[in-house]
Amino acid sequence: MSAARIGTGFDVHRLVDGRPLMLGGVRIENPRGLQGHSDGDCLLHAVCDAILGALGAGDMGAHFPSTDARWKDVPSLRFLERVAQLMDEAGYAIGNLDATIVAQGPTLAPHLGAMRQRIAQVLDAAADTVSVKAKSTDGLGALGRAEGIAAQAVVLLRRRD
Repeated sequence: MSAARIGTGFDVHRLVDGRPLMLGGVRIENPRGLQGHSDGDCLLHAVCDAILGALGAGDMGAHFPSTDARWKDVPSLRFLERVAQLMDEAGYAIGNLDATIVAQGPTLAPHLGAMRQRIAQVLDAAADTVSVKAKSTDGLGALGRAEGIAAQAVVLLRRRD
């Protein structure tokens, strides 16, 4: 295996009434949350897919299928913990991770630091190797109408010494 590997991930979920909003493993006060088989945390799902892609290990659907009742309403931090274990077993660590959340609302800036810390902690990475940003679409499209939230991530894995 090479000394460095790159992966990308993307996820999007619809906002619905009656669910908590979880992003980056952080609960955010909002009247609507993300619909999904698990807790719907699209940021963690994008991060997981980026790491799995860098490892050449498929995607979240292969590891945590929504057809499997074991994953119903599971906190996505559990998925990230398992993906971190796979990364470790393969001999890799985070070189850096850059993620972007795309949402019209709620305002996410006050929560980005907590998301960054939570992700870094689970991945056993230094906080300065993890970046989490938030952008809006300025009212354009389904995300601009606040129908859902999307996230994308890119990761550079480095071979552990």
